[in-house]
Amino acid sequence: MRLRHHPKSGAARQLAATVETADSALAQLRGLMFRRSLPEEYALAFRFGSARPRDVHMLFVFVPLDVIWVVDGVVERVERLRPWRGIARSEADLLLELPAGAADGVEPGDELVLEPA
Repeated sequence: MRLRHHPKSGAARQLAATVETADSALAQLRGLMFRRSLPEEYALAFRFGSARPRDVHMLFVFVPLDVIWVVDGVVERVERLRPWRGIARSEADLLLELPAGAADGVEPGDELVLEPA
C-alpha cells in the first residue's frame, strides 16, 4: 500500500510508498518499538473498526515519529513525538506512524488515503 495526502488546498502528494499494517493485537501493541531506524517513505498503519480515543507512547521507540490521527479519511491531529518520552492521545479510526518530518505540511482537515501500490 501507499499513503497519499490530499491537502485542503494544493496538489496531492505521496507521503509513503511503503505502508505496513499492524493487523494483529500483538503488532498493534509493538508498533515501532525496538526499531533503530525507518526507511524513507515508510509508514505503519493501525486500522480500527471505529473512531475512539487512541493512545501512542514512545516507550522503547528509538527514533522520533510523526503520528497522524485520522477519522473517516480526515486528519484530526498531527504530532511529532520524541523517542522514549513522547505520549499523545486523540480520536482515530486510522492511526499512522511515519519517520519524523514525513508529515510536514499535513494539517487537521486534510484528507489521507491508503491506496494499493
